[in-house]
Amino acid sequence: MASVRHHQVVIVGGGTAGISVAARLRRAGVGDIALVEPSEQHYYQPLWTLVGGGQATAAETVRPEEKLIPKGVTWLRDRATGVDPDNRTVPLAGGGTVAYDHLVMAPGLQLDFDAVPGLAESAGRRGVSSNYRFDLAPLTWDFIRDVRRGTAIFTMPAGPIKCGGAPQKIAYLAADWWRRQGLSERIRIILVLPTATIFSQPEWAKVLTGVAANYGIEVRYDSQLVGVDGEGRRAVILDSAAGTEETLDYELLHAVPPQSAPDWLKGGPLADPASPFGYLAVDQYTLQSTRWPEIFALGDVANLPTSKTGAAIRKQAPVVATNLLAARRGELLPARYDGYTSCPLVTAHNRMLLAEFDYQLTPKPSFPLIDTMKPRYDMWLLKRYGLPAMYWYGMLRGLA
Repeated sequence: MASVRHHQVVIVGGGTAGISVAARLRRAGVGDIALVEPSEQHYYQPLWTLVGGGQATAAETVRPEEKLIPKGVTWLRDRATGVDPDNRTVPLAGGGTVAYDHLVMAPGLQLDFDAVPGLAESAGRRGVSSNYRFDLAPLTWDFIRDVRRGTAIFTMPAGPIKCGGAPQKIAYLAADWWRRQGLSERIRIILVLPTATIFSQPEWAKVLTGVAANYGIEVRYDSQLVGVDGEGRRAVILDSAAGTEETLDYELLHAVPPQSAPDWLKGGPLADPASPFGYLAVDQYTLQSTRWPEIFALGDVANLPTSKTGAAIRKQAPVVATNLLAARRGELLPARYDGYTSCPLVTAHNRMLLAEFDYQLTPKPSFPLIDTMKPRYDMWLLKRYGLPAMYWYGMLRGLA
């Protein structure tokens, strides 16, 4: 018979969201917390764009998981395989089960490389890469430096993905590098976007449209990558509006894979029926499950009408911690998440603009005296050095 253990609070996922909430709950005095996380390594993924752009090393982005789990939190080095909300249990891949009084779902999302024919087999070879994977981000920089002429394609998939600005950030970094090498006239750059605009927030969209035009980047709107011939170095691009496909030869293909909730959650009781990608149903303000009041979800796995970023998690974590503590006391939930998210958009090797907004796409600047709609060097310094420090020493300790 499989063993069953019980904890007052169980957190599924030891990434940014899970660790941040665990740290805040511990600081609030919660003594019996279990964290379910199979990985022994923890990654600061926002820096992978700069790894792919040759401005950071992959080693800087990884630390041992055990050193980040808050003291007093029980680490269950196992993988969740489902949730039984009626019985308040989480089955584990190792055969055991963990029961809970309150549950926090923060397992992140999964990268669906197999959703694009030929992409999984081609990734990491012959000019095909993706900054969305730790092992591939360094190869992006190798491939960028190898290109001397021809076509470079940068793609973004349809549907919600983490860090929605990353697919275009690497295009700007590559374009900036080739310009500084005197190669701009030899290299055709194509940015493939599934959306009708370059960015969801209109004010920053206007700025980014200008950035792309300045580099001579061809932006294909309402389009997406639907096939890769890695050996032949050909990519198939679907124009969704016209319903036509075009096959393009490339020297470099930076492909962002489609993304979705983990397979073990799709179609399960916590999944939002309105989400074709299996993301979890929660109240967008309290982050409490719409069906089970003892369950909360945050981060990439939550079906929220805002961009999936680490900055969003930084605002969601205190809301979840505060509301979970209130739920434990049987009180009304006092904290509200307004949809704040942030996208640090690197536009050159030493420039960045910072897009911050809420559910209504209203700008929510953290630096009101600075024009963050203009690519700036100080904002690039924030991206390169300030935000990683805040992450490791602030967010993951429940202090920021």
